[in-house]
Amino acid sequence: MPSLRTLPPRMLRVPAALALVVTSAACGSAPAPAAPAVEPAAPAAAPAVPASPRPPLEVAGFLGEQRIPPGTQFAGTTVGGFSGLDRDPADGTWVVVSDDRSELAPARFYTADLRFDGADGALSAVELTGTTSFLRPDGSPHPPLQGGDGTTVDPEDIRIDPIGGDLLWSQEGERIVPADGGPPTLIDPTVRFAARDGRFGAELPVPPEWRADAGERGIRQNLGPEGLTFADGGRLVVTALEGPLLQDGPVPTRTAGAVSRIVVQTRTGEVVSRFAYPQEPIFADPVPAGGFANNGVTALLAVDDTDPTRFLVLERSFVTGVGNAVRLYEIDTAGATDIPEGRPAGEATPVRKRLLLDLAELPLASLDNVEGMAWGPDRADGSRTLVLVSDDNFSDTQVTQFVAVAVRN
Repeated sequence: MPSLRTLPPRMLRVPAALALVVTSAACGSAPAPAAPAVEPAAPAAAPAVPASPRPPLEVAGFLGEQRIPPGTQFAGTTVGGFSGLDRDPADGTWVVVSDDRSELAPARFYTADLRFDGADGALSAVELTGTTSFLRPDGSPHPPLQGGDGTTVDPEDIRIDPIGGDLLWSQEGERIVPADGGPPTLIDPTVRFAARDGRFGAELPVPPEWRADAGERGIRQNLGPEGLTFADGGRLVVTALEGPLLQDGPVPTRTAGAVSRIVVQTRTGEVVSRFAYPQEPIFADPVPAGGFANNGVTALLAVDDTDPTRFLVLERSFVTGVGNAVRLYEIDTAGATDIPEGRPAGEATPVRKRLLLDLAELPLASLDNVEGMAWGPDRADGSRTLVLVSDDNFSDTQVTQFVAVAVRN
């Protein structure tokens, strides 16, 4: 979840429409500034480690950008907060999750059509085609945090189940512990299945170390499960925390990185592995000094179904007065060791990581708060389309930004 909610958004209103089409958005040529209702399957066995390493990925080209202006209205909702997306390979439909905590409209996801008929198959348009609320087990929408009943959700990522065709989504809960000793607000993060119409399907058991706690354990506020992906053909669910758990040490600083976690579970929630992920230091000093600055994992994506150890990880850093830095890494869990139960993540051998792309290298006029990524259609030259999306924080100074690149082995 972005940490810019401390800035109250000023919403821009435009007429509501039954469909929204975003066509040729400004894609500046200047370089960026430096800166479900399904039956769970039987538990899967731990993934086998490939006998030999596969060739590394490479970014083969930039495939364009499309933007949605802040404050845009669609089907009675304010469009924004896009924190994750995925594509159904069966019919090409995209789903995009909003991290609105039922403040502007009930917690929801959108369906969309992304067109890749520009020059060289570039992304040419984004059309929102529908919106659906996530529902609680009793069939009602989730309430907002203020005045709610403790079931508020903070949606962060979404995937289409390759086995059942329904949805899997993560939400990072809440942890507010007042300094004056007042009652804390503690909501555990969750990973849930949902039907395409938003109906509650099933919920994976929360790994005990994730739970929201008023003490010095568990998730930090806004740093819970942010990245989510299926692996091994849908038999495994893999989740990445945005930042370190309280027991795993401090958050990243300008001079030091941090250690967060990647958790591998079966479809029924049995934990298969807990891996340590080394996060990078913050990329710049804030202006003025003492301003807000952070870095964290915002998305996780399996490279393919044939290798359950390789993933893409997106790290997003924001620095006041400087802007965003977004970097894409290829990681491999082969050779990493499990975090000992009840021990800090730093005691394990971490996953291996390799920088695949610094988004500052793309010909974007500006780079926003990129938080989601998903595989798009395969390309005629054998490469694959990778689409990234930004969360505008419902702020009139930001935009929803879809960016596409070609990736090949």
